[in-house]
Amino acid sequence: MNATPPIHALSFDVEEHFQVANFARVISRGAWDSEPSRVERNTHIILDLCDRANVKATFFTLGWVAERRKNLVREIVTRGHELASHGYDHQFVDALGERGFREDVRKTKQILENACGARILGFRASTFTITKRTPWALQILAEENYRYDASIFPVRHPAYGIPDAPRNVRIENLQNGKSIVEFPPLTLRMFGRNIGAGGGGYFRLFPYWYTSYAFSRAAREGLAGSLYLHPWEFDPQQPRVEAGAIATFRHRVNLAKTEARLERLLAAHPFTTMRRAIESSLGNDVFNHIKN
Repeated sequence: MNATPPIHALSFDVEEHFQVANFARVISRGAWDSEPSRVERNTHIILDLCDRANVKATFFTLGWVAERRKNLVREIVTRGHELASHGYDHQFVDALGERGFREDVRKTKQILENACGARILGFRASTFTITKRTPWALQILAEENYRYDASIFPVRHPAYGIPDAPRNVRIENLQNGKSIVEFPPLTLRMFGRNIGAGGGGYFRLFPYWYTSYAFSRAAREGLAGSLYLHPWEFDPQQPRVEAGAIATFRHRVNLAKTEARLERLLAAHPFTTMRRAIESSLGNDVFNHIKN
């Protein structure tokens, strides 16, 4: 690894506000096209914020969104950011199964590359659902020519996570001589367990100082941290979806604070794209050594 201080990764999962897993039982996929779209508006808020902070980020984008918002996908790349895959329509990896997952990641990669004209290297699964239930997922990603994954969350959670997974960015050696880089979301090691600190609900529910401390501590430990957020998290005026008290609270808590908190965090810590953070941690030639 490089001796230089780590640079953290900034990323966004580009999806509509109604596509989150918590709303799946009240808004079916068949109804998505009839819902009001806000992803373009919200992603522009993020793009402008990144311009102000002079920071580049990685945008893990749904194939479903890219098909309908080709201009947005092209603008992300034109403005100097990295485009990556978030799968086609936000299905859990274990629900897709091996064959369905392969078809999904292959289809989405093609949609994104055709839309932006750039090679897609990275993948993040819906709701971090590459877990011990899906041991074949990384192998399929490597076979489909992805170079890195950002789906294994080293926490204990009912829907996702591998609590004993490593917390650092690393090369995973797979079957048949293949390999892939794994870059997990940031966690904070406390009281003998990993606690989520890498964005999303953790970013909005916990106070700002917790997130900032987690990135500072990761840097002291020599770890590059990864932050993830969603465009809908910058949109307190989005339509309210009644999906039960807990799901609604988790979705809407502190939406009005996300933009200011992120701007403050970007001023306090060094961030870049997933690809550049990986190269900073593992060497500029790391992707030349990944075996697909």
